[in-house]
Amino acid sequence: MKRLPIPDEVTGQEIDPSVRQELMSLPKTLAEDVSRNLVMVARLLDEEPEQAYAYSRVALRLASRVAAVREAAGFASYASERYAEALAEFRATRRMTGTVDLWPVMADCERGLGRPERALEMAGAPEVQKLDKAGQVEMRLVAAGARQDLGQAEAAVVTLQSSELASHAVHPWTARLRYAYADALLAVGRENEARDWFAKALEADHDGTTDASDRLAQLDGVEFVDVFDGEAAEDDDQAAPTAADAEADTADDDAADDDLTDDDVTDEDDLEDDEEDEGDLPDEDEDGDDPADADADSEADAKSEAPAAAAPEKAAADEPADAPEAPEADATDDADDADPSSFLVSPFREPSHDED
Repeated sequence: MKRLPIPDEVTGQEIDPSVRQELMSLPKTLAEDVSRNLVMVARLLDEEPEQAYAYSRVALRLASRVAAVREAAGFASYASERYAEALAEFRATRRMTGTVDLWPVMADCERGLGRPERALEMAGAPEVQKLDKAGQVEMRLVAAGARQDLGQAEAAVVTLQSSELASHAVHPWTARLRYAYADALLAVGRENEARDWFAKALEADHDGTTDASDRLAQLDGVEFVDVFDGEAAEDDDQAAPTAADAEADTADDDAADDDLTDDDVTDEDDLEDDEEDEGDLPDEDEDGDDPADADADSEADAKSEAPAAAAPEKAAADEPADAPEAPEADATDDADDADPSSFLVSPFREPSHDED
């Protein structure tokens, strides 16, 4: 048999004395092993129901004829929404013990299996009269839930109206009863009354078994903002530039380099043109009035007119076109008490339903 790891500090002595008394029918080593697994079930039932279920199966294979073990297996199955298994284990426990303490949770398993009519039949059965006050309140809660499953919201409100609801005394089940009544009132559109009863549930909820405070805030239109999310958003705003920003910066740098290169080329070409212009100028007439020199000068002038006239055209041809201005980078946005078992105290819980 595959065993699951159990911390060394878990000795098995943590379970209820009545359960230890039941386990005395087993060999000492086996009893210790079973009790340690039951402790793990109790520890994990609320937070890790699947793990609790796994430990309960180990205990069940070790001691299936012990009623406390069958009960623990039933609660673990119920918590992990295995309602058929839970109902079978609870029925076995009832046959072994002859008690009706598990009657309300058995009825709730019927709800979980999609049989609210069967749950209502159990709510009217004689076994309910044998329950203590806490058990009767639990049965009333289950019956109201079954009414809601059937779409009978008004009937659910009436089902919860009782002397226990009107009492100002606070019991382990008071907060849950008031909460269920507030939820039923809300379902029929009586919002103001529902708010008052959520507030009363919160006053009685000393252990945080309900989310009455959240429901009150929701009705009042209060929205809670996680400050850590806000800080994360600020960090994102100050994050490194995006790829688009980097590309725009690169384009600006390249455009600046192009401007510098074009200016350098223009200056060199202008200098060369000036030198050519100076070389094309005709020599001055040193002899002045000599007719022969005048003819020579005239001929020289005639010969030099063509190159001199062509010089501006050449300079204009060599003059580079104005360098295009660097395109401006587009600005971008980043928008883009329930019925306790004999081995632990576990608040009775509403199952999830496919219809919900």
